[in-house]
Formats: sequence, C-alpha cells, structure tokens
Amino acid sequence: MVEVYIPYLTRVEGHGNIVVKEKDGKIECRWEIPESPRFYEAMVRGKPWDKVAHITSRICGICAAGHTLASIKATEDAFGMKPTEQTWLLRMLLNYGEQIQSHSLHAFFLALPDFAGAPSVIHLIPSHKDAVLAAVRLKKLGNDIADLIGGRAVHPCCALVGGFGRIPTEKELLTLKSKLQQGQEDIKLMTTVYASLKKNIPNFERKTEYISLHWDKEYPWIDGDIVSSEAGVVPYREYLKFIHEWVKSYSSAKRAKNVFSSYTVGPLARVNNNYKQLLDSAKEVSEKLGLKIPSHNPFHSNLCRVVELVHCIDDAIAKIDKLLAKGLKEEGLQVAPRAGRGVGAVEVPRGLLVHDYTYDATGHIANANLVIPTNQNHENIEDDFRAWVPSLIKQKLSDEQIGFNLSMLVRSYDPCISCSTHLLKVDFKRE
Repeated sequence: MVEVYIPYLTRVEGHGNIVVKEKDGKIECRWEIPESPRFYEAMVRGKPWDKVAHITSRICGICAAGHTLASIKATEDAFGMKPTEQTWLLRMLLNYGEQIQSHSLHAFFLALPDFAGAPSVIHLIPSHKDAVLAAVRLKKLGNDIADLIGGRAVHPCCALVGGFGRIPTEKELLTLKSKLQQGQEDIKLMTTVYASLKKNIPNFERKTEYISLHWDKEYPWIDGDIVSSEAGVVPYREYLKFIHEWVKSYSSAKRAKNVFSSYTVGPLARVNNNYKQLLDSAKEVSEKLGLKIPSHNPFHSNLCRVVELVHCIDDAIAKIDKLLAKGLKEEGLQVAPRAGRGVGAVEVPRGLLVHDYTYDATGHIANANLVIPTNQNHENIEDDFRAWVPSLIKQKLSDEQIGFNLSMLVRSYDPCISCSTHLLKVDFKRE
C-alpha cells in the first residue's frame, strides 16, 4: 500500500481532509470536514431584531458584510420594510468592498502561486514585484471601502436594519472614488498576469448544476431571485425548492443537492448564470482571459474572480457618482417589529448565502436557518474528485502530483471551512 500525507498545505480556510483510496481498481474519494459545529442558528434564537446582524456577522471575518446584509434583508423582509435608494446604493458599496477584499486575496495570494509554480506569493516578488504590490493595493482598497461604509474593515457596525448609522461625506466618497480609479489600473495589471498564466490552468470539465441569484436589472449581488442552470428560477423566499441539505457521517458540515447529486455556487455559477448582466469592461476581460460561457471547469472560478473584480471596481465608481449626484442626506431609522418570516438572499464571494428568520410579535427570533455557500459546494468538490481522480491515475502521476492537483482543485472553490486558515490534509492510499 502506498500512502501520501500532506499535513500542512496552506492557502485554504479551516480544516478539510482529502482522502483517496485505490484498491483492485476501485477508487474511493472523500472530502472530509472535521470542524466542530458552531451553532449560530441556535445562538440567535431569542435575540432581539437589532442584535441579530451583529451576531451573525461574526460567522465569517471575510464575509462579515455579506452576513450582515443577508441578516438585515431577512429582518426587513419579515417586517415588511424596503430600503431607500440611498441605503441600497451604500449597501452595494459595502458589498463591493467585501468582494474586492476577498477576490483579491484569493485570486492573487492564494490561487495564483499554484498557476505560477510558486509555493507562495512571497516567492513571486522577484519576478512579479509590480503585480504583487498591485494585489496588496487591491486588498487594501476593499478594506478601505468596508471601513468607510461599514464603520470598520471587519464586522460592519454602521449597516443597520432600515439604513445606516453613519452616512459618508461627499469628501470621503470623492477620496474613495480616487482610490477606485487607482484600482482600475491595478486590476489591468493583474488581468495581464492571469492571462499570461492561463495555459497552466488544468483542463478538467464536468457537467455541473450552477445556482446563484439572478436579477434582470443588473449583475445580482444583494437582489434577485434564485436561478438554477438546470431547473429555472424560484422566488428567493422559496429557496428550499432548490437547496436540499443533508449530512454525511464523515463531515460535520452539511451537503446540498438539487437536480444532480450536487451543485455549485460562487463566482463561476454567477458568471455562468448572469453573463449578460456584467458590465462591458468585465466582459472584455473575460474574453482576454479566454473564458467561454458557460464553463464547466471549476478552475475557471479563479478567472471569474478577476472578471468580477473589474465589474465591482467599475460599478462602485458608478454607484458613488450616483450618490454624489443625488446628494447625501441623513435618514431616520424607523423600524416597527412584527411577527413574521423573512428571507435575505445575497451573493457573498463564495456564493449564494441565505438567512431565514421567523420573528415573534415582540421582534425576537423564534427560529433561524442559515445556508452557507461552502456547505453547498462540499459535495460538488467530492463529485469532482470522483470524476477527475481516475484520469489522474491513468496519467501515471505520482501520489504527490495527484495530491497537489486535488489540493489545487479544492483551492479553486476558495472554501471557507471555519473562517481561519489552518490546513488541508491529503491522504492518498493505494493497495
């Protein structure tokens, strides 16, 4: 029996184990999640409406704004509230800050070294110094947006049910616009780097169901209904018609399926389902990167992150221009709690996020259901293993090479397993 064990592979978040066993031509593949449960759904039960978003933002340090917005939208949906245009524009900016933070971190610091043949981004500094510095500036740009609009870079405190606790000034928005214009130049450089390395992306495809938000008006981030590439569209409040969760004995995280044995969410699903809604500048980058839509190659998620970065930066400038043209004003927060159920569905960097709350008459949570993007991707990752491993074995790759390829595949999903970077254990066995 041959066994390969990689105990501390970096550039993923949380604890996940890849296990592949081969015996007499029979192959078993597992994507194991040994993380401890976190019980956020139970944690918010009994909590008042004005505390819930602050609690759920702590689910993730990277997707804190997304959890805040999903929570706020669920509460407003339950209370029959609609945001003002100014609030919506500011929420879009907050969302863009998160997308820029996360996509720049993953595409340029976590994924790019794989395609460049480097162990980490540090090793790229001698050959790609300008690109690394541009990536750092893009990450800081996302932080700056979150800090200005949300009140701080992590776990926003200014985004509230009904509006914002603080409105940015015209001067602050003009300064932010200037930073975004620098971001436009930085993303051009990063696009060129990715285009030069796209030949190193593995050529693996598997027919997959893609689920995301869809909105006719523009690219969907915090609005729209839920679309499946295989099953059409359902209203966001009826998400359970598409999302069927279940568990496996070797995974503490839920799995999800719909038409097939699994589906995927995230940047590839969004671009596949909403390509027409992308800005022209983002479509041009898609063509430069050689992205053919629809794509069934999970490694193309990294290309989609670059495409979405262009869209987010350019549209953030447009949203700021709209806010400045209309004039900023203080808006009172008027909330009337009532009994009812509300659903908030948004797109965070890793895919579709759903918060589903039921409130009692006093405005306290009676029940909650949270559907996290990475949970929806776990089974799809495992199905990718099953489809790809036989081909890797036929190529007579070493155990180390197979382990590297599967690790790179997992990284393409950018899994947020526990919101902290720990290890990815690869356990490959042949008998």
